[in-house]
Amino acid sequence: MIYAGLPQQRVESVVAGVAMLVSLIVTCPVSQCQAQAANLREPVIAGVQGITTQYEPDYTLGGGDRIRLDILEVPQYSGEYLIPPGGFLALPLIGSVSVQGLTLEQAAQTISSRYNSVLKRPIVSVILINPRPVNILVSGEVNRPGYYALPLTTVSGNQTAVESATLTVALQQAGGITLSADIRQVQIRRRQTNGVEKVSQIDLWNLVQTGNQRQNLLLRDGDVIFVPTATSVNLAEAQRIAATGFAPATNTPRTVAVIGEVNRPGGYVLIGGNTATTQGNQGFPTVTRAIQLAGGIKPMADIRRISIRRVTQAGGEQMISIDLWQLIQAGDFHQDTVVQDGDTIIIPTATDVNPAEATELADASFSPTTIKVSVVGEVKTPGVVDVPPNTPLNQAILVAGGFDEKRADGGSVSLIRLNPDGTVSKRTVPIDLTQGINEESNPTLRNNDIIIVDRSDVARVTDAVGTTLSPVDKVLGFFNILKLLGIFF
Repeated sequence: MIYAGLPQQRVESVVAGVAMLVSLIVTCPVSQCQAQAANLREPVIAGVQGITTQYEPDYTLGGGDRIRLDILEVPQYSGEYLIPPGGFLALPLIGSVSVQGLTLEQAAQTISSRYNSVLKRPIVSVILINPRPVNILVSGEVNRPGYYALPLTTVSGNQTAVESATLTVALQQAGGITLSADIRQVQIRRRQTNGVEKVSQIDLWNLVQTGNQRQNLLLRDGDVIFVPTATSVNLAEAQRIAATGFAPATNTPRTVAVIGEVNRPGGYVLIGGNTATTQGNQGFPTVTRAIQLAGGIKPMADIRRISIRRVTQAGGEQMISIDLWQLIQAGDFHQDTVVQDGDTIIIPTATDVNPAEATELADASFSPTTIKVSVVGEVKTPGVVDVPPNTPLNQAILVAGGFDEKRADGGSVSLIRLNPDGTVSKRTVPIDLTQGINEESNPTLRNNDIIIVDRSDVARVTDAVGTTLSPVDKVLGFFNILKLLGIFF
């Protein structure tokens, strides 16, 4: 009789149980024997309490596994063995035995059958002490695809258990999934003992939603994991996926490009947390954080049609549409999606600007705090002034101290603007300080605008007369000097 895969204590309990059953059959009536035998079944089946195994029952042995071989009442042939590459054990009396690719039960049966020639009814148990590392391949939408060796450990104490490598552990080792991954159709390819490849499809979204650990499959040596590319990105799910344990940590640096209607387009390294150095480093690296690093949006930015261009691991491209106006108006945080390494954020130019919306947009967190405007000419304190985005022209003049009442032409000013296409435009704007925002008479300003306040007609005449009389003043000044010297009396 063979008790495969059982520790020695459990084997002894089985033998003792059989002996008691024999004594009951001899000494008790049939009805009493049935009742007492029923009481004995549970201990015999359950074995020694407190001893469990957490590895898969069909775990197959291979080179690198450390096992304990126990032969009942033959301790001199029992002991621990490290299975060498190739899976052949050198055992006392019987020599070389292959356990490569066998389960613990199959290994016990094989060894027991070999010992039948030298021992009388050998009872053999095989216990896994330290499992070998699980060598796997991870490919598809992960940040570091490649081969990985996942070490396994045993837990001692009241339990004999093996902490097996799982699918999510493997994904963590591979740098986490990308945001282009389709986690509903993850594939695990496994070579069976008969040589046939079995493909299992895993739904990790079900694990995220319900905590169903059956989706977190235990891995075996030689498994191949493939994470496919999603056909589209669901903004409502993206942030939840980014928060899972098998996605990259939020503080993982990501290089992104921000182009279009921002003040400092270019490449930036984005890390989860607030972009200000004085603030904490908690939170997701999102679109608005990238825009903040790029100096904020310009007044002509169309925040309803922002795009993210994302390159997949297969070399394809995904275009993700973002509407940050929904974030401002409805608090839809899904629009402020998480970015990943290599993303390009595109801010298009608006065809028209609503003054009311422009004022509201200027207060958004992804707008610049201030813009620089030059106010020159007949104002009290000419120079460069810092004003909030979308500040109207009238207000910039007031920040510069207002008009010089004696010299300024308060009827109109000139506005010079550098356009996005590289051209320079100049327009005359009539001034009415009582006007609200108005594109014709009180337009909103952009970064680096120049306001020129010209001289009034009176100031022009005065300056012209002063210029004409300037040579006479110099001659009269010369005669005054000679008079002082006593040359003319």
